[in-house]
Amino acid sequence: MPKLKETVDEFAEIAKSLPDNLQAICFELLLRHHLEGGKRLAGEPKSPIPETAPAPPGPLAAVSTTPPADTGARQEDLGSADLHVKARKFLEKHALSVDQLNNLFFKEDGQLKPLYEDLKTTRMSESQIRVTLLLALRSALTSGEFKTEVEAVREECMQRKCYDTGNFSANYNNNKVLFDFDKYTKDTKSVRLSEAGRKELADVIQELQ
Repeated sequence: MPKLKETVDEFAEIAKSLPDNLQAICFELLLRHHLEGGKRLAGEPKSPIPETAPAPPGPLAAVSTTPPADTGARQEDLGSADLHVKARKFLEKHALSVDQLNNLFFKEDGQLKPLYEDLKTTRMSESQIRVTLLLALRSALTSGEFKTEVEAVREECMQRKCYDTGNFSANYNNNKVLFDFDKYTKDTKSVRLSEAGRKELADVIQELQ
């Protein structure tokens, strides 16, 4: 009670500082606010304190409308259904299997890629021919055409360090029975396997297993 009396006296002093016509109203408002405020605080239950305070909110992350990119490329074996009908006939004719192809190639996101690294020869001329045969095979598996671009052969030979600049044309002409041209020239843009070339390809497939 003494504390309340002090508060009332304080309110009275505040009211006295105002004009006469406002003193009573000011005193009443101050006293009512004090009394009602005290009742409200006494009647309201205290909010429970969480055992662990929530972490302060961080910056809002940008919302993407596109799905996240797939970080891992899909690698799959070849199946018979993936092969062109001409490629399936080639396998049948030379008693080869899809499993043997899977030892040489794999599918990654719908594209054929080579597994083989060793061409099983140390001769540059033979390496060039084997690169050509295997590139023609890769083409045939999906298109049915046993052919490849000369530039693709040149690039892979350079990567494998078996590119013989001075004998590149001669290597083809010395093995022209494997291809469908009469003579390889600098104007030849692509090469296609002959029947003998496909037989040689089948032997290479067997050797690279």
